[in-house]
Amino acid sequence: MSDSQPTDSSRSEWQRTAGNPSLPEVFRSVHVPQEGQGFFGFCRKLLAFSGPGYLVAVGYMDPGNWATSLAGGAQFNYTLLPVVVLSSFAGIVLQYLALKLGIATGRDLAQACRDCFTPGVNIVLWITCEIAITACDLAEVIGSAIALNLLFGLPLVYGTCITAMDVLFILFLQNKGFRLIEVLVLVLILVVGGSFLVEIILSHPDLEQMLSSCVPSMEILQNPNMLYTAMGILGATVMPHNLYLHSAICQTRNFGPTKEGRKQAIFYATLDSTLALMCALFINAAILVVSAAVFYKGGYFEVAEIQDAYKLLSPLLGTGVASFLFALALLASGQNSTLTGTLAGQIVMEGFLNLRIHPSLRRLITRLLAILPAVFVTVIAGEDTTARLLILSQVILSLQLSFVVIPLVFFTSDRSRMGNFVNTSGLSLLSWTLAILIVALNGWLLVGTLRNGFGTKSFSL
Repeated sequence: MSDSQPTDSSRSEWQRTAGNPSLPEVFRSVHVPQEGQGFFGFCRKLLAFSGPGYLVAVGYMDPGNWATSLAGGAQFNYTLLPVVVLSSFAGIVLQYLALKLGIATGRDLAQACRDCFTPGVNIVLWITCEIAITACDLAEVIGSAIALNLLFGLPLVYGTCITAMDVLFILFLQNKGFRLIEVLVLVLILVVGGSFLVEIILSHPDLEQMLSSCVPSMEILQNPNMLYTAMGILGATVMPHNLYLHSAICQTRNFGPTKEGRKQAIFYATLDSTLALMCALFINAAILVVSAAVFYKGGYFEVAEIQDAYKLLSPLLGTGVASFLFALALLASGQNSTLTGTLAGQIVMEGFLNLRIHPSLRRLITRLLAILPAVFVTVIAGEDTTARLLILSQVILSLQLSFVVIPLVFFTSDRSRMGNFVNTSGLSLLSWTLAILIVALNGWLLVGTLRNGFGTKSFSL
């Protein structure tokens, strides 16, 4: 049989997807060169596939992650570094499953749910996903507003409203090509990473203590407060909308629909995703390391709010640039996450409901749903309640995660759907173990939060 056509049961899926893709305006819009000889041919191919992983990685370093890493470093020094590493590892595995589903079947995760489940189940999954995306967007709106307040003194209400304008900017970029969005995301990641690299140099962390802390300690399980913070780090790291997003944007590459073409696409997309998530791991670890080296070492064990960290960094490090870089990185992080959240909203609506509305209207709806509660709470209850709103957004995300991870692992372990790309028995065991662990820990996190309330001290975020 010729290798120019799909050769397994996913043929029908590819035919259906070709006429009904997610994000149709960018579907298979990025050229993939033929693999050349040697190292340079490999690099050209990898460069063509590089981009989607970095869009996904921004969800691993959004403002919700900042709060967990700040609290972990300030309270427990470097002890929770292994939790950051293990959470990122779980993310790498799950994002691999998401991109493999999209490339192997031609269906993103939302479309796969629509194919498999009843309309009632899909409606429930869609509603919970929309709530999660709104919650994630809420965290990004608040994070960006806090950054504008720290940098320019803008009241949070004004900063929250200003963030609505980036919707127009996103539309402009997408009309210019998907590659331009990816370049912007990468630039903003470099801003965040570069800022924290400088922060690490300025804070002079104890390298020997850092390395010794990389081995997980039993104290994490024995200390209830430490375990609670560790679960908060996990809950804020793996974002549910990222799995929907990755399964769709990996299809922006114009790879061949043959078995060999998809195998190569999965290989290069996995490299892209893994490298990008390693960058996110560095940034999350850097936030915790800086917090430990500055706040824990200085005796400021209760630092959990972003504004407090900003005010303390410059006095403790003896230079005003520390606080400036911190706020600049926060602004870049918030804007980056905005780009991916709006794309994910479009994907789940089209995937679950097969409903297409104009991208500008879709983004405006998503953004207004996030801005309205942020403005309302800030005006009615005051600016000091934004931390609680951030916490609430992370709890909602934790609750939604179970509804995403289980279908993803189920689909990628199904040979009738995946064909030759089905998970191996070892990968299936690892994936189901991760799914059960994430469900259990996030459930524990949710119960503890509801029991203790949403105060910043009772909740470790």
